[in-house]
Amino acid sequence: MACFIVPAAEAVVVTAAYAVVKRREKKLETPSVKLENGKKIEKDENKAAWSRKLSWLMALLWGGVLLLAFEHFWHGEVVPFPPFLTAMATPESTAEMLHEMMTVGVSMAVTVTVFWAGICAFVDIKVKKAKAAMGLAE
Repeated sequence: MACFIVPAAEAVVVTAAYAVVKRREKKLETPSVKLENGKKIEKDENKAAWSRKLSWLMALLWGGVLLLAFEHFWHGEVVPFPPFLTAMATPESTAEMLHEMMTVGVSMAVTVTVFWAGICAFVDIKVKKAKAAMGLAE
């Protein structure tokens, strides 16, 4: 019914955080580092920035929200006129909708966020190994 509203709310918060982090990262530009072999690389070139990681979470959340909203629209659970959610027609169906949001919606949002955290941890490990192989260990 309305399970996509919880991940949508998380996506809105993540999008706002992304905008703030991106703005701060632009202010803190890092100087380039010269390697022994004469090559120049940016200090954080091999580091996945927080704005990039948040963009991955945004893509996961917004993609899921759009697909779920379309699916609910396709099945007639979301309509283009007020109250927009057919589950809000009666108090009983509204209570059922809220229960679904608290169970299914929250579990979907948590699952996507945990999956994203796993991706970020994997990338951080790979970056650390790449830096060690290049002799740029911190």
